[in-house]
Amino acid sequence: MSVVRLGSGGPWEAMIGYSRVVVRGDSAWVSGCTSVVDGVVAHPGDAAAQTRQAIAAIATALERAGFTLADVVRTRMYVTDISRWEEVGRVHGELFGDIRPATAMVEVSSLLDPAMLVEIEADAVREAVA
Repeated sequence: MSVVRLGSGGPWEAMIGYSRVVVRGDSAWVSGCTSVVDGVVAHPGDAAAQTRQAIAAIATALERAGFTLADVVRTRMYVTDISRWEEVGRVHGELFGDIRPATAMVEVSSLLDPAMLVEIEADAVREAVA
């Protein structure tokens, strides 16, 4: 079974050496997504909007690979200020409430850009088509 690696053209992929999404069979792993749009951090200071943007990036990556958010079985949320967990959690709940993947939210000291407040990874498993 082959492995498919898809990039998003993000500014750090080539330099760091990673793919936005890696697919093997019916499984996909999406690298950490932040609120970067056209190389610039969008929604500075707004944890909820950054969460929404990060999940939109996950959805785009999954769609390019033939998956949807409904296929997500696990997310990992990295936040720079855990006291803002509810802002991040509410948006995650809006978008994943019916899907209910396994998840974790962890505070980190910083992300690649000081304006980034949240980074989210996702793992997905597609239903086998009969």
